[in-house]
Amino acid sequence: MPPVVAYHSIISAYGFWLPNDPRGSWSDFVGSWDLLLAGGKATRIQTDRSVAAAPHDRTARLAVKRRLKAPPVKFTGIQARTIGHGMAGVIMARQYAVRACAILPDHLHLVIARYARRIESIISELKFAATRQLYAEGLHPFQDWEGPHRPSAWAAGSWNVFLGTDDISRAVHYVENNPIKQGLSRQRWSFVTPIS
Repeated sequence: MPPVVAYHSIISAYGFWLPNDPRGSWSDFVGSWDLLLAGGKATRIQTDRSVAAAPHDRTARLAVKRRLKAPPVKFTGIQARTIGHGMAGVIMARQYAVRACAILPDHLHLVIARYARRIESIISELKFAATRQLYAEGLHPFQDWEGPHRPSAWAAGSWNVFLGTDDISRAVHYVENNPIKQGLSRQRWSFVTPIS
């Protein structure tokens, strides 16, 4: 097996991909009793390939989403810019080598070179920085949440695909073209450094 030199990380916004999604998920359990009753147990898969286009009962999937304690997060363009700005400070300070980034309405894609820290720690740090920036600019999706237990803008964890040298170009191409496939403009982020 070739050595891991980078990661393709997918960071989900709150409510984007539930642990019991009928297409499958990387989750081992459903942490919400309401979601468990509405959609059943976690649907753990073993593949590292996208199952987003897998046939499934869309109506049933959306019915489970209605059981969330808050509406699923859909970032606006201004919020996406704010998220990028928040992550940029950490990326530049830590000198992370980010090869591609796409901030979409309900999830983010990053191709990031392997670093001395675990990828899970890096992603947690980036999510924290993005959240802090959203609050600082008054743009957090749950900024005005009333009541206890304000939801996070993010789903727990991230999905991290290990990349060997031969995989990086393909992952970068996928991430760069993802906004276009969704009818959005190509994204350019100051913290992205192309592969040399």
